[in-house]
Amino acid sequence: MTTPTAPPVLYETSPDGKVAYIILNRPNAYNAIDATLPPHLRAAVRRANADNGVHCIVVKGNGPGFCGGYDLMQAAETAHRGQTNGSQDVSNGYDPLVDYAMMKENTECFSELFHSHKPTIAQVHGAAVAGGSDIALVCDLIIMADDARIGYPPSRVWGCPTTAMWAYRVGVENAKRMLFTGDLISGKEAEAMGLILKAVPADELEEAVALLVDRIKTVPVNQLWMQKRVINGTIEGGVGRSQVLSTVFDGITRNSPEGVQFQQMAESQGFKAAINARDGPGRSVAYMNRWKSVL
Repeated sequence: MTTPTAPPVLYETSPDGKVAYIILNRPNAYNAIDATLPPHLRAAVRRANADNGVHCIVVKGNGPGFCGGYDLMQAAETAHRGQTNGSQDVSNGYDPLVDYAMMKENTECFSELFHSHKPTIAQVHGAAVAGGSDIALVCDLIIMADDARIGYPPSRVWGCPTTAMWAYRVGVENAKRMLFTGDLISGKEAEAMGLILKAVPADELEEAVALLVDRIKTVPVNQLWMQKRVINGTIEGGVGRSQVLSTVFDGITRNSPEGVQFQQMAESQGFKAAINARDGPGRSVAYMNRWKSVL
């Protein structure tokens, strides 16, 4: 008898039906994004929006973290295999539309949280890394455990954040700092930077989110929609343009000379070796410790 595969996204509602919980559900892979997760996430957001009883949506992760990004190990270790470089066969030249078409659909799935009629809150524990930060940052509000981490390390090599929310959340200079370095920062640092609403001790995260949604859900659904539309309207044109550019660039980063080198190292030496060469874990720790000391 075949055991049914667990769905990549779970959907639940609170006892009073006013809060929808969308739970990323690939815990053994740190909720890494595969081909099935984005459309299931979009479907869950649409389900919540179609429910007149739901006032707000909480997105969280099952298992040890929120989301570890794209499931890149297999892609990076197998992409070359004598027939492709980076992310596509470039023997007849690089076609940016191939990568754009692939990633645009995922970007739109994640952005369903930004365009949702109902407020969306990301509840982040463990880590929201790379594509996981894309998902968290398109939510309206983020509450993190103070020891959780968020950032986009692939900005160093092999990635560009396709939802393009960094500058809109923290301003140009802090966004540049994060994407020029690829740093991962703690919930405490993210709160201090203004990237998230609040960081709390890990054992208080659930309570903090519940306190917030208990307040939000007392507001009528139509009132919440109007306030969100007014605020989103100030940035959504820019967000749309930024997402087109970042999604094109995401494909180019995987097929640049450095991106191909990264992928070839992943194939020959393993993905973790390529990550260590890219990020230099020892150097990163020393740099972050020194950086904190001069703040």
